[in-house]
Amino acid sequence: MIRTAVAALALVALASPALAQTAPAACPVSAEHVVTNDGLSKSRAAVAAGRLTILAMGSSSIEGAGASRRELGFVPLLEAGLERRLPGVEVTVINKGIGGETAKDTADRLEREIAASRPDMVIWQLGTNDILRDRPMDDIFGDFRRGEAVLERAGVDVLLIDPQRLPENTPNPAFRGRNPGLAEMSRLIALEGGRMGYAVLHRFEAMAGWSGLSRGGVGPDDLHLNDEGYACWAETTAEGLVAALR
Repeated sequence: MIRTAVAALALVALASPALAQTAPAACPVSAEHVVTNDGLSKSRAAVAAGRLTILAMGSSSIEGAGASRRELGFVPLLEAGLERRLPGVEVTVINKGIGGETAKDTADRLEREIAASRPDMVIWQLGTNDILRDRPMDDIFGDFRRGEAVLERAGVDVLLIDPQRLPENTPNPAFRGRNPGLAEMSRLIALEGGRMGYAVLHRFEAMAGWSGLSRGGVGPDDLHLNDEGYACWAETTAEGLVAALR
């Protein structure tokens, strides 16, 4: 009887990402990495009404590249983390990440994705590919502000997610020495979030505390997150959002 019960519990855990994959013990989950900038009012009202819809836009880390299974990427784990923290609220996080996308690519399709999803909140993860491709800041922020115009017309809440941190000891010459540029991109995104009243998740800053994770939360290609990295990022985001939405 005991052996049967243990087996049943194991099957439940395997079947449920929310149970099987929360943040690793070494992950410093903290709400402080989400700065609201007095935004998220529409999402707070949605939570109070019992249903929250989020559209997640960006590149490969939104898409989930590097996760060992689709359900262990950022978006499914964020949805599970929000539902766990918001009992009684129906949470839907729609994954519209496309690997390799730049700010221009996201801005180009933002209007039609919002029209299709009708979200309360849009997550916009940006900056990593722009920096790795050496796009001029003026071009990046021209596209960024074009996307902002779409977001303002739609009347949605916004959570900006800044670039990731790359391993300092990477042997890949395309990635080596890129962290200062990624840090500057993060600083400018934070300023723009404050100017526009958008919430900001400081992912680059949060990853500085991931030294206890396997490979610092980054996979063997030194770019895409591994399962631990996705779990830590999703739990940190959920923690910060729920602190703002309750």
